[in-house]
Amino acid sequence: MKCFISIICLQLVANTAAAQLKETFDATTYTVPKGWKKEAKDNLVIYTTTNKKDTSWCQIGIYRSTESKGAIETDFNDSWTELAALPYKIEEAPQGDSAVEADGWKIKSGAGKFVFNKAPAMALLTTFTGYGKSIAIMAVTNKQRYTNDIAALLGSIELNKTELQKVPADVAPDNSTANRSSVPANTNANVGGYAFTTTNFDDGWTSTVQSDWVEVTKGNIKVLLHYPKEGTIFPADPGPLTNAAWNILVAPRYSHLKNYKTAYIATFNRPYLGMGCATESATGKNVFLVFFRQGQSGWLEFISPDKNTFIQQYKFDPEKIQWDSESDLMIPLAKMTGYNKFAVAAADFKGKWTSDFTGIQQLYNVYTGEYAGMHMNQSNEEFIFGNGGTYSWKLLVVNGIAGNAKFNEVKSSGQLTMINNWQVHCSKIESGPKTYNAFWYCIKGARILNLLDAQYPGSGIYTKYGLAK
Repeated sequence: MKCFISIICLQLVANTAAAQLKETFDATTYTVPKGWKKEAKDNLVIYTTTNKKDTSWCQIGIYRSTESKGAIETDFNDSWTELAALPYKIEEAPQGDSAVEADGWKIKSGAGKFVFNKAPAMALLTTFTGYGKSIAIMAVTNKQRYTNDIAALLGSIELNKTELQKVPADVAPDNSTANRSSVPANTNANVGGYAFTTTNFDDGWTSTVQSDWVEVTKGNIKVLLHYPKEGTIFPADPGPLTNAAWNILVAPRYSHLKNYKTAYIATFNRPYLGMGCATESATGKNVFLVFFRQGQSGWLEFISPDKNTFIQQYKFDPEKIQWDSESDLMIPLAKMTGYNKFAVAAADFKGKWTSDFTGIQQLYNVYTGEYAGMHMNQSNEEFIFGNGGTYSWKLLVVNGIAGNAKFNEVKSSGQLTMINNWQVHCSKIESGPKTYNAFWYCIKGARILNLLDAQYPGSGIYTKYGLAK
């Protein structure tokens, strides 16, 4: 096992790897093993392969980036507890080599054995820490022969530094387009003076920017998409973690809590639930509360007048959830994160907005172990928006083998015009005009700009830009 871990930790790329498809999830770009089945979720993507003849299987999960605890060892240990030790009941410490470092990233892998369906299996966790963020990639398998596929995927990884430095932002939920309306907001919620603080979605939901959350409402149901807050996410068993987050984010606004309980589902991307009946301090109304988090969704608070109203909307009874419940029941809850989406206006575009990308590959020969060099890809894209809709744009790209890398830079300037509140047009980007789909994603005290080439949307993944200070 240790020999295999060393290969993964050094990011070897097997010479015999088959032709594979490159994909991107969150901040991670990688090549996918040929023929593997894909399952996309809000906070991770899972690839699975099985062989009925010898009952072999392998599953690889790539998670959204999270805030780093400041050290690779801490990030790895926390991820190991949450993704391996608890769900697979692995009591022994993971086996692995020391972390390696390259181009600002620290990489550590570890593995442990467990029993699945009365047969031996192995869990392998690889953690990347750098630029204030941490990424976890989890592989589980019951056959050693899948290790080359795992190594090839890990060796193909490129990490986008800009994505890692920003809170994730997704497009609106499936089958939901938005009609726009602009309403005044309080000063704390409308930091930066953005034009739109409310979005009316055509499926009946309405999102409003608030100081500590995005509030999403439909009929008599309210959902609070809480912004990240210290003390609400840390390595712990489901009960203690949910209790701690509840006491910080939920409890101060209620009284007379009754029938409180926590629950979780023992799945690859474990969801956490807390629930109970309470009295709203602000209104004096009795309500039924469901508190939810899965992967990197953040904490969501569902507020209904009673349990039946919640069941009618989300099609399951939360008080019946237990460790072996079907994880697909959580999909409607997790999709609520997609309602953090707000329109743009011409007056919003001011200042310097940047997006950075860094991807590295440490190349070794899987058979000889000899070092084959480091390939790097880096880019920096920036918009500087001036008065009257003017802008300047620049893209710097560096790629190649370390020590012999080449760079290119392109610049443009022009006029920004609004097609509508979800699309903007630039008169010149590089060699011609370009139209972008655009929206804002809210975090506490700031916003993230999301742009996607409207003519060539590709995978539908938006490029995210942060306001430079």
